[in-house]
Amino acid sequence: MTDNAPGEETFISHLIELRDRLVKAIIGIAIVAAGLFAWPGPSRIYDFLAQPMIDSLPVGAKMIATGVISPFLVPMKVTLVIAIILALPWVFYQLWAFVAPGLYAHEKRLVMPLVVSSSALFMSGVAFCYFVVFGRVFKFISDFSPQSIAVMPDIENYLDFVMSMCLAFGAAFEVPVVVVILVRMGMVSVEKLKELRPYAIVTAFVFAAVVTPPDAVSMLALAIPMCLLFELGLIVAPMFVKATQAPEETA
Repeated sequence: MTDNAPGEETFISHLIELRDRLVKAIIGIAIVAAGLFAWPGPSRIYDFLAQPMIDSLPVGAKMIATGVISPFLVPMKVTLVIAIILALPWVFYQLWAFVAPGLYAHEKRLVMPLVVSSSALFMSGVAFCYFVVFGRVFKFISDFSPQSIAVMPDIENYLDFVMSMCLAFGAAFEVPVVVVILVRMGMVSVEKLKELRPYAIVTAFVFAAVVTPPDAVSMLALAIPMCLLFELGLIVAPMFVKATQAPEETA
């Protein structure tokens, strides 16, 4: 029986390491989910998520469930999604720990700040969407709705809308990270990005118009932060490049 080649052994060891990191990430998500199930519980979590919509409805109005198991299943889904969001730092850390052994010392100085900033920016985008955008969007829809229509949102449709909006805002808030990575990898310079600023602004407004409801408030609420975060990326990128240069690059 022949021994495995060194390259094959290395590949297998990487697969085992990846598996272990994925298991640890899933365990972290499971622990957070278990904590949320214990307190405050799926029902209260969904009530909190639904509060912006409830506030826009007439006094005493409630949302409806058209599915038999929807009142049980939808709060469970919400709790799991929130657990994943809260566990993002741990998940990103496992990803960093997997790739860190293959990085140079100067590259490691870049990865960890990106892991932390990516998690913080995504959560900030979700929080901004919930606390700032939802109330204005639902109020606009409620004010626009004719008096002859009784607004009774279905909880599953509401969940789909909320999750898609939160995902869009969370992803949009990653603009500074994208700018930093592009500049650090040498794919584009900060000066070139400054020249492309008008196109970036147009792209932000087009993206906002596509992913948000058809009202000016929600579109501006997404497009303006994206433009500001793009400018933040232009400011921060040179600092990251300087801090993560290899010794031969600074010579």
